[in-house]
Amino acid sequence: MTYDLVIKNGTVIDGTGGARYKADVAIVDGKIAAVGAIEDDGTEVIDAIGQVVTPGFIDGHTHLDAQVNWDPLGTCSVWNGVTTVVMGNCGFTVAPCAAKDKQFVVRNLERAEDISREAMAAGIDWTWETFPEYLDKIESLPKGINYSGYVGHSALRTYAMGERAFTEQPTEEEMAVMKKELADSIRAGAIGFSTSRTRNHMTSDGHPVASRIANWDEIKELVGVMTELDAGIFEIAGEDVGRDPQAQREYHERLRDLAVESGRPITWGMFSARRAPEIWPPYFELLDETAAAGGTMFAQVHSRALNVLLSFETRMPFDDFPLWNEMRILPLAEQEAALRDPAIRARLVNSANAFEQEQQGVGAEMRRPEYDWLLVMDSVEGPHKTVAEVAEALQMDPVDAMIEIALRHHLKVFFRQPLFNENQDHVLAMMKHPRSVVTFSDSGAHVSQIMDSSLQTHVLSHWVRGEQAFSLEEAIKMITHDTGSAWGFNDRGLIKEGMAADINVFDPDTIKPLMPEVRTDLPAGARRLVQKSAGIAATIVNGVVLLRDGEHTGEYPGRLLRGPLGACRT
Repeated sequence: MTYDLVIKNGTVIDGTGGARYKADVAIVDGKIAAVGAIEDDGTEVIDAIGQVVTPGFIDGHTHLDAQVNWDPLGTCSVWNGVTTVVMGNCGFTVAPCAAKDKQFVVRNLERAEDISREAMAAGIDWTWETFPEYLDKIESLPKGINYSGYVGHSALRTYAMGERAFTEQPTEEEMAVMKKELADSIRAGAIGFSTSRTRNHMTSDGHPVASRIANWDEIKELVGVMTELDAGIFEIAGEDVGRDPQAQREYHERLRDLAVESGRPITWGMFSARRAPEIWPPYFELLDETAAAGGTMFAQVHSRALNVLLSFETRMPFDDFPLWNEMRILPLAEQEAALRDPAIRARLVNSANAFEQEQQGVGAEMRRPEYDWLLVMDSVEGPHKTVAEVAEALQMDPVDAMIEIALRHHLKVFFRQPLFNENQDHVLAMMKHPRSVVTFSDSGAHVSQIMDSSLQTHVLSHWVRGEQAFSLEEAIKMITHDTGSAWGFNDRGLIKEGMAADINVFDPDTIKPLMPEVRTDLPAGARRLVQKSAGIAATIVNGVVLLRDGEHTGEYPGRLLRGPLGACRT
């Protein structure tokens, strides 16, 4: 027999968590046809000697809904071994929405998810109105990787309510429109329904996104649509209950009761915060409490700190200060020249340090950086020195030290500002919890501020190879089978006969994320951060080699993965 593709001489780590073993893997028609000693030929052969052969990585939390329209490859996820993604998280989708009303969707996405209005205008051919029509559009597009998606609450609201979605509760008629569209979406293959109730999600004009206006009864009614269909996952960016234990408990009881009463799985993301380290543990107790009550709930956790990457190529903490705002609109080379002028540099330092007296009452973007928590990212892994440490060593003011560091790199250096997950012991505890999944890259969003599409390669380089906190077998299971199972991708996430042939071939001794870079490669020349990886010899999607040594082969084997009702359509 001649197979389409044979991966020879590799060490298989199959995603079950079991011990690795030597084996060949044969593929026919996009499926794994055989695992073992394979003598027959393949039309294509990959020699994986010295490499491990694993399932493709699965990411359950992305915002690629807009990007999939202009980026057929699926960057930056695919560059880090991800072969399947879930998009539409946090209530943000580009459907349902008619082209004439797309300003509503843009308003929800532009600030909350840092997706450029200009990029969306230039990059999206808006040919849909309903969410089922959007799924059909995604299915028709060339795709490097596999996509599945929620229908988002903010889009549902603006579809049914128009402008009123940002300020009011729905009428009975508007609620009926939302429920019908949600039901149609689940039947067409939406993987579930997502919402946001967090104050972090604001519109471009500084108001709450549409889903935040909804009351809890509206959410229960919409989740009830999935109960009636016996299909769909509910994903929520949760309420901000602060440090009040009573408010937190009331919210937890509502979540628990919704999981039990609806019969639908509920998922949410969780980070630790150094200013409130007591907040995250009760959420993980809630997972066990919900399970004991008969509900299904799982947490999405990260593998490192959630960082904003600051740089002269993107944003600096002082951009809105007097003198800085004039300098920062110049081309980068002119900024560098200005910063090398001692007189200009001194005035900029004084401006940054005087803002507390000059700029009382301005917004949070004007806050003084915490130099003890602002790190110089001169490598991926670190350790990274703080700006305070560097300033002390140079005997400079911290602002002056940041300028000095940047000039030594011709302004092409990042300053890493952790927002959450500062305590890595907390991160490890969350990763090890039996009801958590390691995901939450936000790939496709926050593209000029945050770069977390590499969280899976970080697991392998940092937690496996560096810290030895997990065996490679345990880590692969976390980022393949466990994540896939949580979202119901039962034909992916394992190296096993009959499974979809989504596979990575990589060197466990060298796989790692590379340094982020700034590019202006979005539609309309919009700016974003990108990050590739090292050590991955091949990424295979549905049996077709998509990347070799990080380079695109020209193939687009990705698919739309519809939810269970959509997959059963005739």
